[in-house]
Amino acid sequence: MQKSPKRNNNSRVSGIKLNSVDAEKAKKESQNNFVELLPPEVTFKIFSQLDMQSLCRASITCRSWNYTVRNSDSLWKPHCLTLRAVCQREVDNDLKSGYSWRVILRRNYQKSKVKHEWLSGRYSNICSPLSLPE
Repeated sequence: MQKSPKRNNNSRVSGIKLNSVDAEKAKKESQNNFVELLPPEVTFKIFSQLDMQSLCRASITCRSWNYTVRNSDSLWKPHCLTLRAVCQREVDNDLKSGYSWRVILRRNYQKSKVKHEWLSGRYSNICSPLSLPE
């Protein structure tokens, strides 16, 4: 008499569970990454509504968001123009030098904060913007 191999129902059930877990994980990831699902114009419109801090945070969320934010230079333009109110000379010089809006923002953000505080009277020992720290 031949022994018939035992069927292991648990392996079949666990295989189904793994497949459903994998499918659910993939579905969740695709729901979270709308950048890859939406047309570029819609993605740009969404990112353009973010303030500077939120835009920076979005760029470190995942690789595709980072790619989108880093390569959409016009997302940074409105934020640079707000800096220009305080650092007009620096922003204009960087524009003439051919820097991108994102690079201009990175180069001048800290300066604008210091100048803004100086204009508000925080640094009383500095007589002119030219003597502000670089």
